[in-house]
Amino acid sequence: MACKMKNVPFKGTPEQEAALKVVIAELKDEKGSLMPIMQKAQDIYGYLPIEVQCIIANETGIPLEKIYGIATFYAQFALQPKGQYQISVCLGTACYVKGSGDVFNKLSEELGIGAGECTPDGKFSLESCRCVGACGLAPVVMINDAVYGRLTPDMVPEILAKY
Repeated sequence: MACKMKNVPFKGTPEQEAALKVVIAELKDEKGSLMPIMQKAQDIYGYLPIEVQCIIANETGIPLEKIYGIATFYAQFALQPKGQYQISVCLGTACYVKGSGDVFNKLSEELGIGAGECTPDGKFSLESCRCVGACGLAPVVMINDAVYGRLTPDMVPEILAKY
């Protein structure tokens, strides 16, 4: 597995790498330390790009394939950076029946990104979720902590313009 991604530029700093190496040095000899190391790495960088996974592999001696397997298995880990504005479209049953799939597609079209991706300027990231507990407002989109309900695709440009 290569230690660089082709499409997403890695913007880690020497300070972040130093902080990660301190964490690894403190934890690597403890049994079961890989998950805590990965969680702290994500806290430091905001996500777990392949470059960070390679640092973890090199410093711990754990195969990169194992680290990547864990990073892709657990939903708590993100392999792509998150945007300043994190957009989450509910695709649960109530929202989906009322058109959230079309709202998601319009957001994807307007932003030029797909699920799990971030705009090149780092402003927006887009993801889907299963339920936000606002079924009475279906279809629902959350942008960070703001909830937008009863949406139609034609409302998307106006909402994005606020950000």
